[in-house]
Amino acid sequence: MTTRDLHDGRGDGLSPLESLDLARVGSFRDLLRAMSRTAFSGRQLGAAFDVFLEMARDPDTTVVLTLSGAMTVAKQGRIICDLIDRGLVQAVVATGALIAHGLTESIGLVHYQHNPLDSDEELYEKGYNRIYDTLEMEANLNDVERLVRSVLRESKPEPLPVPPSVGRVSNPSVQDEVAPSAKGDEGKHGRVGNPSYGSGVWSSGRLCRALGKRLHELAEGPGILRSAYEQNVPVFIPAFTDSEIGLDVSTWAMAEYIASTGTAATELDRVEVMNALPPFNPFIDLQDYAKLIGEAKQIGIFTIGGGVPRNWAQQVAPYYEISNFRLGTEWREPRFKYGVRICPEPVHWGGLSGCTYSEGVSWGKFVSPSDGGRFAEVYADATVVLPILMKAVFEDLDQ
Repeated sequence: MTTRDLHDGRGDGLSPLESLDLARVGSFRDLLRAMSRTAFSGRQLGAAFDVFLEMARDPDTTVVLTLSGAMTVAKQGRIICDLIDRGLVQAVVATGALIAHGLTESIGLVHYQHNPLDSDEELYEKGYNRIYDTLEMEANLNDVERLVRSVLRESKPEPLPVPPSVGRVSNPSVQDEVAPSAKGDEGKHGRVGNPSYGSGVWSSGRLCRALGKRLHELAEGPGILRSAYEQNVPVFIPAFTDSEIGLDVSTWAMAEYIASTGTAATELDRVEVMNALPPFNPFIDLQDYAKLIGEAKQIGIFTIGGGVPRNWAQQVAPYYEISNFRLGTEWREPRFKYGVRICPEPVHWGGLSGCTYSEGVSWGKFVSPSDGGRFAEVYADATVVLPILMKAVFEDLDQ
């Protein structure tokens, strides 16, 4: 018979758990501190509270908020505005859909609860777009398009930055790139394609700021872009064309071209119209974000969901590393010291949304916990835990 040396957990330095006593809980922060001594997702949420507070109180840390999923349709937008208005995040990276659905609320429009007795065929005929149990009206999105179109027509984007040595660049596509269909046909397609240095060009960050300025002027309601403009927080949409706003910008460019021809749209060739590309360059976003991170003393990340916003924001660390390797530069290579994420995606599917911070260490994106990195991951529906977490954080910071 094998004899084991049975240990007491305290003697091995283990942390004892405590039964959750609601009679001793007087606030949300009390609740999360008590939950941190329980188990499973409750303990994860308690850990997220602790890490977020440390990140928020670190004066040297620039915090990036990444957002995916239908959080604005789910009426979580005001919490995001609070994070921005309180100065708890210094950059936002989001899906275009999330920003577009938030715009409807910012201009005084409404989302509705779906009646499960209504069929999707009936919803389509009535102009109701279903997002699980919630409805976004097609009429709302048309109003958003009118807002975007008015900003594009009335605002002038900044020109591309001109590198000091641009005159020595031999590749003509760098200095004056136009679409292939435009070359040799300046009169008909002169505005098609990517603009040269010195001409105005949009990026998602530039357009989000222009939209935020318009929302600030209209003052019809709170919104992510309005708060971001007022607090000078950049907002990036890396998968820009995968969104209502991206489609709005594209149809604006085609409409401008059609108007410039003086010809009825029905008389123009489809390919000719679709060659009318908006002056938009996503690499401006990449470099603007990388410059922001490069200037930060320390960086942290708060992620709701996952997807493209999460990966795009996190890849800045290896971007600096490979730039040094390939360019011969000696730039400081940033890594995220703090990380808090709320996402139900499990790790075993292999997708980025479920990727753990520990796995991200292997990519050079995060500071290892052995070197001081602090991370918390909550596998839960953000519409349930985000309000609880943020209420607790705000209570603690307001003391």
